[in-house]
Amino acid sequence: MTTRLAKEELDPATGDVGETPAGTTAAKPDYGKLVGENIGFNFMLSVRDSSLNELVRRIMHRNCDAILKISTPCDPGCCTLASKIAENLEARLTAVALGKKGKNDPLDEWAMDVLAWAGVSAPAASVGDEPEPAVWEASAIAPCLESLMLFVAHHINEHVTSSDASELLDLKDCRLILPIAKSSLEAECTNPSLEDYVDPVDFANFECGMFPIDSSVERQAAPALHLFVADVEVARDFDDRVRAEIMMAAKTKELFFNQHNRRFAWGLTASSCTIRAYVFGKDDIWASAKMDIASAEGRLTFISLLVDWSLCPVDRLGFDPSIRYVLDGDSGHPYLEIDVHKMNESTGQVEKRTYYGQRCVGAADRLTGRHARYFAVSTDPQSMDKPAFLIKDVWAPSGSSSAGATHESSVLNILYAEFDRSSDLSSGFARLVSTRPVYIKLENALVKDTTITAFAGLPSTSRARQHRRTVMRWVGNTISAADDENQIVVAIADAMTALIAAHSKCKILHGNISDRAILFCETADRTKGVLAEFDYASVDGNSAGEVPELMIFRSILSLENARRRIYHLDDTESILYLVCWLGTFGINRKERMEYAVDYAARCAAGRKPCLPILSWNQGTVAQSAQHKRNHMDTAKDFEVNILSNMRHGPLRKLAKDLHQALFLHPGCSGAKKTAY
Repeated sequence: MTTRLAKEELDPATGDVGETPAGTTAAKPDYGKLVGENIGFNFMLSVRDSSLNELVRRIMHRNCDAILKISTPCDPGCCTLASKIAENLEARLTAVALGKKGKNDPLDEWAMDVLAWAGVSAPAASVGDEPEPAVWEASAIAPCLESLMLFVAHHINEHVTSSDASELLDLKDCRLILPIAKSSLEAECTNPSLEDYVDPVDFANFECGMFPIDSSVERQAAPALHLFVADVEVARDFDDRVRAEIMMAAKTKELFFNQHNRRFAWGLTASSCTIRAYVFGKDDIWASAKMDIASAEGRLTFISLLVDWSLCPVDRLGFDPSIRYVLDGDSGHPYLEIDVHKMNESTGQVEKRTYYGQRCVGAADRLTGRHARYFAVSTDPQSMDKPAFLIKDVWAPSGSSSAGATHESSVLNILYAEFDRSSDLSSGFARLVSTRPVYIKLENALVKDTTITAFAGLPSTSRARQHRRTVMRWVGNTISAADDENQIVVAIADAMTALIAAHSKCKILHGNISDRAILFCETADRTKGVLAEFDYASVDGNSAGEVPELMIFRSILSLENARRRIYHLDDTESILYLVCWLGTFGINRKERMEYAVDYAARCAAGRKPCLPILSWNQGTVAQSAQHKRNHMDTAKDFEVNILSNMRHGPLRKLAKDLHQALFLHPGCSGAKKTAY
């Protein structure tokens, strides 16, 4: 019997919907499928990225106060109200500092915490009170910052429910920004790359989330993951702030991974008496100048930011309104509504078609870049368990480069024209339905969602990106969802067949082999592998104009010279590295979680495993290439550094055969001198 879907707004605190019908039991929502196949495997996320320290240093733009205007409410009346609320809050703090306390004792306690942290002397309760220390530990600063958030949230509750504000605001579009008592992200974290950053004297952290107006103003239990707003990192003093930024970047990467409707993300750091706000874009990080809590101007600036976060449209917080989390009112199971837009040329109006899905088969696993996400969807909400389409949501490079979603559709059309739909080879490639830009509302008009519209006026050293959605016929999951290594081997073999056919018939090379590029499904008689992800494909050996984001799977020569001509063996070499990676860390979510837990336990016991393969994605591209040459040079080098750490027999054999064919065939003198 088909279950009726009742679209209800989520209760952020519990994840439940409205009232439970009489005679039924409210089921706790399970967001596991929506989070992605690799949920919780933050170790894998860490090792798939180059040094966060180097990345943050390279892409950070400092003293960009323009980011504080991103969250300014669009409506002029709402903007005026936000300014009024912020000014009233600062006036209240000043009154408390002067000893003019109100009747709301909890509110004044929060204010006293803030003033003590700021070093503003409120009247002493007794003659024997001693002054606060000049330098606070991070574990003492964090509660004061939480108090400031609670102080602001209480006033938001009072103002937006008043008669003066009711005419300007729709309460369902407002929210309270509250600190979270225990982070779901932190509970999932097994990230050994942060093991040196855990001293509570020097560092502390918490998250803040969005909760409905009239929620209890207190530290809240962790809401559903998609309601987290920002990570907050606290450092004892200025010298530790940069390390706090690295920690914030790692947590923000988890936020992108867990929240499928994230366009960009906010963050906060506090050190000594100063606060800085951050915006994490696709290729840049922007940091505001310091907001000094010890000064009235600095406090007002930060309070204004918190008020704006409470009243601004949700897209100004970094969320995508065209991807919505919804609960089935009957079953209590969460699902996604995803809009695909199309411009009607005759009317000039943007039309949309909504797809429905219960599974994310590939989450955004990088801090920067395309943030590609994959969803198993259907056009009918009643048949989400039998998806008919695969939606790829991606921020593709735009401008003069051919790389990106439009390039991918062109390459796939070439392949479709060459291989008849009835041939076996045609089934080896993802089947394109459409690729469209995503539109977003900006100043009461729908415009294409790009990094230019999202971050107007902010400095950037990167090419603009356009937000696009590609709809493909459903063929299956990424290979990270495989149950056993035999499925992986068969899927990779089919992908290699498709690679050879694409090159021999169409002169097309893939250029971006990874665990995302190979899909698989179970047919009536066998496992079937399908090749996807043609964003960086080249035609006739010419580069697509963009370099793939991950160093892990790129060939040695492409790392050493990104602009050189591409060859078929580059793709084959990338498959070798993919096989090695899967064989070392696990073929699916369960194995990777087990490996992450074991790795963390061994590190805690002082027995950190030696994994040479990690060096493939650390340091510079030249260093990555050199490490691969050292590991691939001879059969013994490959055995000691790579094969000895692989756990699956079939994958180990496949890796050994590929290594032999690439680097040890007659006429080849090993990896250190390889040049196709």
